Amino acid sequence: MMVQIDYWSDYACPYCYIGEARLKKAAEETLPKGGWTLMMHSFELDPSAPRRTETDTATRFAHKYGLTLDGAKARIEDISSLGRAEGLDFRYATTRYTSTFDAHRLTHYAQSLGDDEKAHKLEGLLYAAYFTKNLELADHAVLLDAAGEAGLDRGEASKVLLSGRFSDEVRRDEAAAARMGVHGVPYFVINGKLAIPGAMSKNDFAAALNQFIGDAKPAGEAKPKTHVCGPDGCRLE
Repeated sequence: MMVQIDYWSDYACPYCYIGEARLKKAAEETLPKGGWTLMMHSFELDPSAPRRTETDTATRFAHKYGLTLDGAKARIEDISSLGRAEGLDFRYATTRYTSTFDAHRLTHYAQSLGDDEKAHKLEGLLYAAYFTKNLELADHAVLLDAAGEAGLDRGEASKVLLSGRFSDEVRRDEAAAARMGVHGVPYFVINGKLAIPGAMSKNDFAAALNQFIGDAKPAGEAKPKTHVCGPDGCRLE
């Protein structure tokens, strides 16, 4: 059985980056090689985000969560440590917060080409541009560099970014999430049937996949802990 994993995500979402890494590890250990696919869908945490960075991450956190500056820095470091535990070069404290809409449009362009390898490479590069290189994802130069490194045609990618192409695809993804009642990401859906709302541990992802493909019995009623980010902020559920 081919397993199709769809997931809604935003490039400015720390738990999306972490959750994707954990899900991939679980799928690689649990599912047959070549027996699963992963498709990213757009979900902007903040459609009104600015096109240029206006404040630093700690100040934004302190204001959003009602924390002291030191408290905000501690929370940011806690999240960063989760990313580093997954082998990600996670530098959340110095991220530069901007709109991710064009990054999502570029992702849809890559997906439209039918080359999953290039599309997935672009997604990884865009996450890294934000969380590791601390670049502004609203900057077209940043997006074009990622497109080129992913093996996409920079000229065609530039035409996409300078136009309104793939805006409708982004909005359709977000409308689909709204219809499903999705208010936070990451949000994973396996073969259109099993929903996993949030970033679980790798072992919990593996257990869910095993249960879905029928290789394990339900592990009981205990609900796995998940991390999610929504318009109002990030939280543990």
